Parts: sequence; C-alpha cells; structure tokens
Amino acid sequence: MTPALGTRFLPITPVASVGAHTRASRDPMTCLLRCGSACDHPEPNRSEHAHVQDEIAKVVGRRGVLRSALLGGTVLAAGGALAGEAAAAPARAQSRDLTRSWFRPVRPNKRHAVVTATGFTSSVVVRWGDKVVAGAPTFDAYRQTVEAAKTQFGYNCDYVGLVPLAGRTDEALLVVNHEYTNENLMFPTGVYTADEVKRLAMYNHGMSVVRVRQGRTPGSWKQVKVLSRCPENRRLHLDTRFRLTGPAVGDPRLRTKADPRGTTVRGTLNNCAGGMTPWGTVLSGEENFNQYFDAGAGVPAEYAAEYARYGITGAGKGWGTVEPRFDLSQEPHEPHRFGWVVEVDPSNASSVPRKHTMLGRFKHEGANIIIAKNGRAVAYMGDDERGDYLYKFVSREKMDPSGTRAARRHNLGLLTAGTLYVARLSGDGSADGQHDGTGRWIPLCDENTSYVPGMSVADVLLFTRLASDKVGPTKMDRPEDVEPNPVNKKIYAALTNNSNRGTEAMPVDEANPLATSMVRSALGEPLTAASGNRNGYVLELTEDGDRHTGRAFSWDLMLVCGDPAAAETWFGGFDKSKVSPISCPDNLSFDSRGNLWISTDGNVLGSNDGIFRVPTSGPERGRVVQFLTVPAGAEACGPLVTDGDRSLFFAVQHPGEITGATFEEQASTWPHTDDFPRPSVCVAYRDR
Repeated sequence: MTPALGTRFLPITPVASVGAHTRASRDPMTCLLRCGSACDHPEPNRSEHAHVQDEIAKVVGRRGVLRSALLGGTVLAAGGALAGEAAAAPARAQSRDLTRSWFRPVRPNKRHAVVTATGFTSSVVVRWGDKVVAGAPTFDAYRQTVEAAKTQFGYNCDYVGLVPLAGRTDEALLVVNHEYTNENLMFPTGVYTADEVKRLAMYNHGMSVVRVRQGRTPGSWKQVKVLSRCPENRRLHLDTRFRLTGPAVGDPRLRTKADPRGTTVRGTLNNCAGGMTPWGTVLSGEENFNQYFDAGAGVPAEYAAEYARYGITGAGKGWGTVEPRFDLSQEPHEPHRFGWVVEVDPSNASSVPRKHTMLGRFKHEGANIIIAKNGRAVAYMGDDERGDYLYKFVSREKMDPSGTRAARRHNLGLLTAGTLYVARLSGDGSADGQHDGTGRWIPLCDENTSYVPGMSVADVLLFTRLASDKVGPTKMDRPEDVEPNPVNKKIYAALTNNSNRGTEAMPVDEANPLATSMVRSALGEPLTAASGNRNGYVLELTEDGDRHTGRAFSWDLMLVCGDPAAAETWFGGFDKSKVSPISCPDNLSFDSRGNLWISTDGNVLGSNDGIFRVPTSGPERGRVVQFLTVPAGAEACGPLVTDGDRSLFFAVQHPGEITGATFEEQASTWPHTDDFPRPSVCVAYRDR
C-alpha cells in the first residue's frame, strides 16, 4: 500500500499502555491483545453462591500440606538434571508410535526454537500468510490487503484438527482457528493507516481449511501447494455467512439492522479450541469476543447487567470506526451474536457454517463430543474465565452411525435440540487429603423448557452465565479445554490458573484448593510463593455408571501442576522425582492408548511453554513427561496425535510476543523464514 499524504499511520502500542499486569502468567502484551488483560479486572462472576457446596477446604495441599508449608519447597538446581531424567529408563527399541515411544524429557529452556525430544524433529506445515485459496497472492508484509487476507492463512493459529479426505489415505484436511492478532508484530510502521490496520486485523481472524499430504518420512506432513486440486480449501473470515440454529434463533435480541430476522451472522471471532465430531465436522469455540466492541456514543443502559457479566465494557479495539456493527451505540445486539460454538463442515466448501444457540453463550474455549451408551451426542464445554463454570449438552436425538446421506443430514442436526447442564462439584467431606468428591449436572434448559426461574429458554441461551449464576454451580479456575478420553470414557478438564483464588471473593475449596503457588521468574532462580493458583490443575471427571447422559458424577484432581519440588504438586500419585515440571495446562488431547497430551499457556516456572504426555492409567498414571517446547514468547496449542499415532500436530501461537517488540525490533523471528515471526502449524515425528 502506498500511503497518501496526510494520512494517519498506525500507532504502535506503547509499552506504558500495557500496564504492570502482575497477576497473570503470560507476557502482558499477550494478555492485552488476547483478552483485554482480563486478570487485571474483577472477574465478571460476582454471584455469591459457594464454590464447592459441602465445605470450604481448610487444607490446601494434597496430603494435608498447609498453606504455610508452600513457602518451604526446595528447588531443582539450575542446569541440573530434570526431574526423572537421572532415573530415566535405559534406551529401548525405538518406535514411531508416539503412544509407546520412550523419550528423554525435554529440559526447560528459553530458546527461540521448537525443541523436541531426542530422536524426534518437527517441521512447519503452514504459516501465517501462506496461500490457502487458489488465486491467492504471495504474502508480502509491506503490501497486505484485505482481499489477500481473505485467501491467505490467518494469524495466531490455535485449534488444530485433521479431517479424513474421502478416497485418500495419504491426504487430509487441516482445520485451524485464528484467535487474535498482534498489530505491533504484523505491520511495519509508516506503511498502513490506522484504519487499514484495523481492517487487516479483522480479516486475519477466523478459520482456515487446508489440504495436506503425508511427507516422505513417516509421520511428516506438508501443505498441498497445487491449490487448483484443493477444492475444499477455505478461509472463514468476518464476511463469511454463519447460520444461527436452535431455540434462540429469531429472538429480538439477536436482530440487527443488517439481519432484521436474527438468523444470520457475519463472521466468527476469537476462535480458541475446538473438536471433531463423530459425523465429520469441526466445532470451534468463540472465546474472548467481549473485547471487540466499542462504546461509540455510549454503552446502552438496557443491557448493562448482561454486558457486565460478559465483560463487555465498550473499551474495544476501535473496529467500530471502520465497521459500525462493532459500535455498541449503533448495534447493541451485535455482541449477542458471538460467544457461540461454531460448526463447520470441512469436506464441503460450499456449506454454510452454523452457530449453535442450544449449546449456550459464554466464553467458549471449545466443545468436544462423546457418543453415550444410549446413542446420544454429549458435548463438554468450559467457560474460560476466573470463577466460571463447566457445562455439558445432551442431544435429544441419537446419532445415526450408518454413514448414509440421510444419516449425515440427521447427525448435522444433533446439536440443535437437547438439554444444557452446568456442573456443581462437592467435596467428599473426608480428611484424607485427597482432592476428590462427587457432583451433579444441573439442568438449565432444553429446547422447549427453561429450568431457571424467571428466565425463558432464549434468556438462558443468550445469557447462559446469568442463568447459571441462579442455580449455584461451582466456580472453577478458568475451565478451558474439556475432553472425553475415548479409551477410558472419563472427562478431563484443563483448569489453567486463577490468580484470585484464596481471596475473600474467591475462597479455596476442594476442587480449587490452592491459595498460594510456587513459581519462578526465570530459569535458575529459586521457587518463590505467589498468591492464587498460578500453575493450574487437570480435573478428571467420571460419569456415574459411565452414563454420560446422567446427572451424577465423581471427580478428582489428577494433576496439581507446578514444579515437582514444590510441596503442593501432585501427579496422579506418580513418583514426583520422575516427572517434568508443568504449568498452566490449556489444550488437551488423547492418543489411541488413552494417554493425555497437554499443551501449556503461560508457564510461570521460567521456561517456554510446551507439550507433555501423561498416561491416565496403569503404573505410570500421572507421569508427566515434556515432549517439546515452543519458542520464546509463544504458546503451545493443539495438540493432535494422529496418523496411526506417528504424528503430533501442534500450533505455535504468537511467537516473539514480548512486551516492547515491534515489527522493526522483533523479539523473535521464528520460524526464521523472514525477519519477523509467523505463527505456524507444525508436525512432530520420529526422525531416526
């Protein structure tokens, strides 16, 4: 773009505007751009119901470790052996199968590279700006246009899914979310006007569908570059039409000037995690949508309570100046059209993606489905905010597994009718020092009936947070990815962290037990105590009688994350001297043997984020082993074990996103193909 005289150029976000931001584990710049520094503000959930209904735990550490004892944890020597490394098993016959391969844990590090376990390597599959659709121009950071962005791979890849391609065993469809943008790193100073930057950022959000093929080395994959033979390739962006489904469709609060019937939404925003359905589609969660709306001439008073509960303040990204629908004073209903679970059919590029109102509206990390014994589809979901809730949805109809066209049409409607529930966890009331107990799924509504006094079905679905507040569920520590294990059928939830846990407004309980955590600011520094739950947990939930459609369940904290040298940590009962330190679990996945794979976001133990393998049963249950680390400033996303368990797909999001970095003064250039960073999807596999 050639700037005209007198135009106003992009102001790089000054460091001072980021703020001190001492309560979160991520870099302040990441927190500002991803979620509007949510941790610096009071959590939107101001309801006063208890966190765990039986009792507020007075003992915060497993096996009765008092909070004061957390101050006395020892620390691994800088540069010394990683926990478990000295006692590692001898070399074994090498296998390409990631579920069986023994590997030496990757050491914590601050490198500007993807570091994999010895014997494995990784390669980039697709980068920000790469061509997706036939006719797309070659990416040029100095000549970006909106029309080009609509055809190129978007920014900040998060969820990664691989969908089989009919009739092919060597090719598949890679489906990826593009969560948010960092204008400081994306755009050179003095080249684009402020309005041009806003529009370019808008169209780097969304999703991509890209055909990929197996490489020569087993487990490796690469993008199919001849786009003329990739009819499924697709970019979903802010002009893409999404159809609303379910009971809330047509509600007056979903209507806008552009959509007076309240049935169709343009675009999807802040897509975080997701999941593949048994019928071959992909679900994507719209998460921190609240930060995209500006106050304009003022925030409409009629929705003050609803906006507040969702963190919609009117302090948006300035998009309202170039797209009026993001101005609350002009379109007060537009925020109600985001915060849904999106369903996309990757195999049909002409299909209209949908937003399912029956699954509720909140800050969806994602949605993941298991087919219950009775044939109904059950979707598990987390609302990613401090003090918010775990949810599940049970379909009214049963899945048709026959594979016919009629069955596919039927299955595509499974998420439009059923019952939405929210979880209440209770401690077991014993003094055994175990973080475990039972729970109940509390019904909120089905497609015809609301179970929340004073609220209609549409009320419940549009303002699910407010509905849940009325029925007393358990406030959790940022429930992110919630995944069914296909092998043992248990449900696993990543509870990433909560810096406010242990305050008067958010006391500890048995499911959220830590008021103090051990952290370190850099490699080699000693562990120190910080307030709140800084390292996170992994919750394991067992549905009563393995009936995923029932109301009762039991639960335990399988992992209390952190440094194994810290007293509060717990690794499923496994020997703490033989595990890797892990902090801030985010995305979860499973391989064919039921091993849990965890990616982290916001490590407060001084190392880059990474991906870990954890057995969920047998003598090695809870043995956390780090498989890889991502570059400095980046978050590890995905992960996905596939291709006969030979391939680990993962996304490297926001590499080099470190406060003060600009396009001209980058903190990282990973993947080192340009003089600026490019968020990318990668695949790891055995190379020897």
